[in-house]
Amino acid sequence: MDDNSEQVRLDKWLWAARFYRTRSIARNMIDGGKVHYNGAHVKPCRIVETGAKITLRQGFNELEIIVRGISDVRRQASQAQLLYEETGESIRKREKISELHRMNALLAPHPDDRPNKKERRALISFKHITDI
Repeated sequence: MDDNSEQVRLDKWLWAARFYRTRSIARNMIDGGKVHYNGAHVKPCRIVETGAKITLRQGFNELEIIVRGISDVRRQASQAQLLYEETGESIRKREKISELHRMNALLAPHPDDRPNKKERRALISFKHITDI
């Protein structure tokens, strides 16, 4: 899937592989330390090579991927998925975290409807009593 023999920057590759919506978001994530290239913190101008291991965060998930192709053009998601391969360990960790979030959501109380005016006032007065 090498569109050209030129070198592609890390921020542009992450954008083309559809991990981030814009190149500026990809750049901010790299600068913020959310993306590691072969286990090291790098700059957005790092040149991507096939076989490299990239670790990146997306929300609560931390993905470990192996670069399988180089492209600087953003295409369909089905074609973008050919540019990388997620490791098995990363998939297991992601599924485990997803299950924990699902279980946590079941334990959190969610009322069926919103409180009316009288119930809201009671909640506010209760909160003020407990703050003192």
